[in-house]
Amino acid sequence: MTTLSHPKILTLPEFLAKRAALPPDYRLVFTNGCYDILHPGHVDLLARARALGDGLILGLNSDASVRRIKGELPGPKRPVNSEAERAFVLAGLASVDFIVLFDEDTPLELIRAVRPQVLVKGGDWDVSRIVGRDLVEADGGRVVSLPLLPGYSTTGLIERLTR
Repeated sequence: MTTLSHPKILTLPEFLAKRAALPPDYRLVFTNGCYDILHPGHVDLLARARALGDGLILGLNSDASVRRIKGELPGPKRPVNSEAERAFVLAGLASVDFIVLFDEDTPLELIRAVRPQVLVKGGDWDVSRIVGRDLVEADGGRVVSLPLLPGYSTTGLIERLTR
């Protein structure tokens, strides 16, 4: 089986080395999620998040993390696609500049390490509930909850497929 690799898929130390080489005024945007089955809502959100800065880092939940977060949902066991598959597909998007996997249930430690200037989540997250908000705002950054593209969700897609 072919290994799915892409230069945008990095370990945290690899990303931090790349980050150190970026210009000091580089405005880094961070978002995170499972991105189990990529759909138009994901693509739209990532493009709008990327537009808020010079580069977008996507913190991608590992398979173990997705199982803990999504494991009780109806339908097939999650994730449907492996972390390698999900990362590879996301790396093909022009809006995504860097991908770093994380194994925790929340991206707090990754945000602490990355220190983005902009933190973005979808509109189903109120700004007050966004993990890492306090860190980003304490650094003078901005936290944004972007409206979702109506009618798209991975759970909804799975429900339609399994009817």
